[in-house]
Amino acid sequence: MSFKHFICIVFFLFSLNAVSQTRKELEAQRKELQEQVNQIQRLLSQTRSVEKTELEELSELNLQINVQVKLIKAFNAESKALNKEIKSNEKKIKSLADELKALKKDYGEMIYKSYKSKSQNSRIMFLLSSANFHQAYKRLQYMKQYTDFRKAQGVQIGKKSDNLLVLNDTLNIRKKEKELLTKESKIAQKEIEKRKEEQQEVVAKVKKQEKKYISQIKKKQREERKINKKIDKIIRDAIAKSNKKTGKKSSKFVMTSEAKLLAKNFEGNKGRLPYPVKKGVVVRRFGTQKHPTIPGITVESAGVYILTEKDSNARAIFEGEVIEVQVTPGNKKMVLILHGNYITAYGNLENVSVKAGEKISIKQKIGKIYTDKISKKTILKFYIRKNLTRLNPASWVYRM
Repeated sequence: MSFKHFICIVFFLFSLNAVSQTRKELEAQRKELQEQVNQIQRLLSQTRSVEKTELEELSELNLQINVQVKLIKAFNAESKALNKEIKSNEKKIKSLADELKALKKDYGEMIYKSYKSKSQNSRIMFLLSSANFHQAYKRLQYMKQYTDFRKAQGVQIGKKSDNLLVLNDTLNIRKKEKELLTKESKIAQKEIEKRKEEQQEVVAKVKKQEKKYISQIKKKQREERKINKKIDKIIRDAIAKSNKKTGKKSSKFVMTSEAKLLAKNFEGNKGRLPYPVKKGVVVRRFGTQKHPTIPGITVESAGVYILTEKDSNARAIFEGEVIEVQVTPGNKKMVLILHGNYITAYGNLENVSVKAGEKISIKQKIGKIYTDKISKKTILKFYIRKNLTRLNPASWVYRM
């Protein structure tokens, strides 16, 4: 490839249309989902040898299937965008090839006429036959313009030829990308089918012991409500203590100018806040959801559960001040951090490395997450509140 050809390729890639930009975004989303799939596999492989209940097996299968379904959708969306780009390039190639053909034809005719003209009258005779100096000058100018036009036509042919080469190269690259994408999509589809077969087997087992599992779910929900009540009490106490200093009574934080600025900065980073763990996958989302297997049962969550690697630490998603380190059922620890009038809570910690009143910086480690001795899973329970209002962490944390 010539240097000129390379420069044309670089220029062309920088001037791709909006369709290409969209495809690049879709490609990034697909790669992110592929990384999620790999991350889930890595995290679940840590508990492969552990004997699990059917409900735990089902939960893991649902998690894998859900992310695989999203991945298939991402494959399809990217493939569709690639098809559009390929068709667009094919149209451009045809149009450019037609233009180039016409240009070369015109150029050939011009060269031929120029040659014939030279054979009949020399340039000097053409000038000498002028009636006067002014006419000779005009003829000289015409000859120069004609020569410049021929050169310009030659340059234009060269540019269009290079652009055609670039388009053909790009088209071949996109076709190879599409082939690879189709291959990867088929692999992901087979993985889904395999997981769904396993899912059906486990569902049948769960239904046989439905009463037992309903009882377990309700017990866990009661524990969840206790933790939520404890968080509410801690926040109410913190509000009362903070407002006592100002002499004002309110069910919300009466903020100083410094606290207002901190809250404003927290709000300004909505959707961009870092994960509360270095690596992790959300295994339970915020809000009230129907149980995926047992009809009539809903699962309520005031925060999110994040599955992470063993020996992982929870980390603060924003700067603030620790308002409480609390002991929760099972002798686990929970850390609550105040960010103006926003509170983030980090539960299911084995031990903590911060204390009440301590100023915290963003991404600072605040405690080691507990690893269950039976399931071998390391899960952080993470909550966000504004005063006493529960917020969905997925709306605040980047790509949660």
